Amino acid sequence: MNHRYLPTYLNDHLAAATGVTDLVARAASSNEGNDYGGFLAELRHEIAEDRAALERIMARLDVKRDPIKTTAARVAERIGRLKPNAHLTSYSPLSRVIELETVALGVTGKLALWRSLIEIAGAEERLDPEELRQLVERAEDQRRSIETYRIRAVQETLG
Repeated sequence: MNHRYLPTYLNDHLAAATGVTDLVARAASSNEGNDYGGFLAELRHEIAEDRAALERIMARLDVKRDPIKTTAARVAERIGRLKPNAHLTSYSPLSRVIELETVALGVTGKLALWRSLIEIAGAEERLDPEELRQLVERAEDQRRSIETYRIRAVQETLG
C-alpha cells in the first residue's frame, strides 16, 4: 500500500466530512419543525457517525489528523452561508435545494472513499472490508434518501 498519498487522501475526506457535517447541522436547524428538519437531523447523526468511523480508520492506519484542513472546511462552510438565496435576510426554499445538492455531493464523495478503501483492503490488514461494506451500504441509502428530499424541494421551489 502506498503510504505517501494515503494521509493526504484521508485528511481531504475528513475535511470534507467536517464541512458537510456542519452544513447538515445548519440545514436541520433551519428546517426544524418540518419534514426536512427531521430528515436532516437524522442524516446529521449518521454523517457524524461516518466521520467518526473515518477518524477511527485513520487512527488504525496511524494517520494524523490535519487540523488546518478541517478548520479550512469549517471556515468554507460558514463563508458559503453568505451566498445570495433570493431572500435578503431569511431562509429561502432555494437554500434548501442548494444545501441538499451539496450534501448529496458530499455523500457521493464519501461513498467513493469507502469504495476506494475496499479496493486496497487486501493489501492492508488494518482495514476491515466488512466495516467498509457496511459504510458503503449506508452511504448508498443516504444518497437515495437525499435524492427523494432534493426532488421534493426542487418541485416545491422551482416547479
